[in-house]
Order: sequence, then C-alpha cells, then structure tokens
Amino acid sequence: MRAEERFGEYVVVRRPAARVAELVLDRPKAMNAVSTGMAAAIEAACAAVGADREVSVTVLTSSSGRAFCVGADLKERNALSDAELGRQRPRARAAYTGVLDLPMPTVASVHGYALGGGCELALACDLIVADETAVLALPEVSVGVIPGGGGTQLLPRRVGAAKAAELIFTARRVPAAEALTLGLIDHLAPAGGDREAALALADRIAANSPVGLRAAKRALRLGHGLDLRAGLEVEDAAWRTVAFSGDRAEGVAAFNEKRAPRWPGE
Repeated sequence: MRAEERFGEYVVVRRPAARVAELVLDRPKAMNAVSTGMAAAIEAACAAVGADREVSVTVLTSSSGRAFCVGADLKERNALSDAELGRQRPRARAAYTGVLDLPMPTVASVHGYALGGGCELALACDLIVADETAVLALPEVSVGVIPGGGGTQLLPRRVGAAKAAELIFTARRVPAAEALTLGLIDHLAPAGGDREAALALADRIAANSPVGLRAAKRALRLGHGLDLRAGLEVEDAAWRTVAFSGDRAEGVAAFNEKRAPRWPGE
C-alpha cells in the first residue's frame, strides 16, 4: 500500500508510522455522514488494509473538527424508496463489518459527535480513544429504526445488557466522561488530543509481533461468549498458528540476546 491512498471521495488511508495504518473518514462538510458512496469506500479501504501484511494496527480517525461520524446520511435516506433502501442495506452493512473484521488490532480516535453509525464504527474497533468533546449515542429508535451497524450486539459487550438497553431505548447522548465510567470508551484524552493519543497507543501495540497480534485478536473475538473449555480450544488453535512462526523464533532470540526484536511478520 502507498504512503497515502484514497478510496472513493470520502476515505483516505495513510501510513503515519511503521506498521500503522490510519483510515481517515474524510467527509467533513457532512460531519462524515455515511452515504452509500462513503459506505462503499469504507468497505474497499478495509479490504485493502486487511490484506496488507505490513500493517499491525489500524487507527480509525476523522478529518472533521466537529465529529467523528454522525451516522447514516439521513438526507440521502429521505430520498430513497423502500426498494432502494433495501438494496442499499448490504452495502451499508459491509462498511461496518469491514471495520469489525479487520484482522489486526484497531483503535478508534473519537472527538465530537459519534452518533448512530458513527458510534457503531467506533464500537467495531477493539479499543476506543476519545477526547473530552466526544459525545456518543445510538439514537436510532428516535427516528423510527434500530441500530443496524452492530450496535445492539457490540454495545452490550462493552457496557452490559441492562445499560445497553437503557442507552438504546432512551436514545440519549453520553458525554465522554460518563462514557469512560461506563466502559464505552477505553481512554480519555484532552480536547483535541484523541488522534495523538490513539496513534501513541497504536505505536505501542505495533512494537509487538504482527503474527502474535493477529492471533491474539482472533482468539479474543472467537472465544468471546463460549464456555471455558470451548474458549480454551479456540486459544490453543490460535497459539498453534504462532508457536512455530518466524516471529516466535525471533521473539525468543531477541529476549535471550537482550535486544529489540526484528519481526519477520510470518
């Protein structure tokens, strides 16, 4: 992948550091409202990043100063017939699952509004860094729908079933400080500092084995919700994918030689 590559009109992928990709939502005039075209761009960008073995961590950021993402483009939706909305659904869903299915660790960098689909894009990431201006919500029931980008499944996994029900049923907005208390976000940065903090976290993660990171994410995702015995089988299968890898050999050698590892990534 090039140092900077654009996908459609509204998504840019950059390489701000070694083994780190930055996927930028770049529709600032609409506060990154997800139109059909933007959804397609997110899907395509995720496919490219996911296939790049040189990427150990992906950071999801926004070029808008006012918002991470305000969710679906309701102006576009208002003009769609029922049939057109039905045809749009697979494309919209593919954008959210594209982020969710990225094989490497992912970090969302959130400021301003993260509403509806914007909140779901953040929830699709493994870790969420937000600044003090962040406001998160799943307000879909207030406009006659329900979360459709994974919110009803991802939010309970972060905050618990009862709190997720309260937030979804009331459609209320959650400020950053409360979001941290609830576990809806993982790190709180000063206003304007979310991207810097997210990239610093990504750098720390990216210093580790690329093979190990992908295997650990796979074990965490596939094992979630299983009983202990089944979860341990998932972990063992993931362990076997790294135990005989070049990264494992290099990690052990570097430890014994008291030097930084030079990961082959295989």
